[in-house]
Amino acid sequence: MYYLARSEAAESNPELSSREKAAEILNIDRTRLARIELDTITPYPEEVKAMALAYNTPELCNSYCARECPLGRNRVKEVAIDDFDRLALKVLGSLKDIDSLRASLIAISEDGVIEENERGAFQEILDSLEKISNNAKALRIWAIKNIHLKES
Repeated sequence: MYYLARSEAAESNPELSSREKAAEILNIDRTRLARIELDTITPYPEEVKAMALAYNTPELCNSYCARECPLGRNRVKEVAIDDFDRLALKVLGSLKDIDSLRASLIAISEDGVIEENERGAFQEILDSLEKISNNAKALRIWAIKNIHLKES
């Protein structure tokens, strides 16, 4: 994925077409960059961040966290970056039932205890919130990449 990101970035920045020049820009040893791109070693988080910035591919950070980071691998979901209109529709679609989610959460939480018979509904709430979160992350990554929105 790192090689593909650099190759795509090279279309708008020819300096990145050379691994040697890219390594220089990233301040990474050329052979280390080669091993990262050939998937024989896992990059350090700082290297992924440097590549994401230099290649204008913020999705690399999300992919790293979802695939390679020992802490994030089982906790971070990799998001798909589509076109803006498709992402906007996904966000809107995931928000369409927000009022019923709110009402359900209020009903479950009013006594301060999640009863056994409420666990299914609570899991549905969590799943819906996860979907909203993933769609929001995808839209944010798109915005960072395409309109250079600041990362927070």
